[in-house]
Order: sequence, then C-alpha cells, then structure tokens
Amino acid sequence: MSKSWIYVALTCAFELVWVYGFSVASQWWHWLLIIGIILVDFHCLAKACEKLPTGTVYAVFAAVGSVGTVLMDVFLFGGTMNTAKLFFIALLVFGVIGLKLADGKEEKGAEV
Repeated sequence: MSKSWIYVALTCAFELVWVYGFSVASQWWHWLLIIGIILVDFHCLAKACEKLPTGTVYAVFAAVGSVGTVLMDVFLFGGTMNTAKLFFIALLVFGVIGLKLADGKEEKGAEV
C-alpha cells in the first residue's frame, strides 16, 4: 500500500471522529478539539490528493463518511436500518470500487 493510501485511510478515520464529535460535543473545548481534528483531516485529504486521482480520493472520503455516519447513527445513537439504506450504502461502495477500477485502467493505458 502506498503512503498516499495511508493518508486516505487517515482522512476517513478523522472524518468519522469529527462527525461523531458533532453529536457529542457539549463544552467549548470539545469544539476546539473538533476544529483541530478537522484541520488534521483536511491536511491528510490534501496529502492523499498529491499522488492519487482527486476524484477517487474524494469518492472514498465521501463514501466512508456517508457509510460510517449511517452506521454510527444505527449502532451508537439508536437510529434504524432499513432496506433502502442498505441499498444505497451498497450503491456507494460499488461506485467507489468502480471509480478505483476505472482509474486503474486509465493509468495502465497511459503507460503504453
């Protein structure tokens, strides 16, 4: 795994942390911590985009954030899961996989 993909994983993890923080912050210093996490998150996002296609990085970032937020809502905050949510989560995941596969084909075609 390249260093850029590690930045993608970090930005996804930090995104979920600050989204969770929005739900539980109750003190002023919680919000300062969240702002710091957001700044680190966007730094990792920018570093990932230096070597990887920005569209792919953002698709992964958005998909992990969306899926992670839905799962946090269900498992941590008492939200509900239904067939429609599962369908659209699967659609996001397949879309991100499709983008990654499409980027791989372009890279191979450019090398020839």
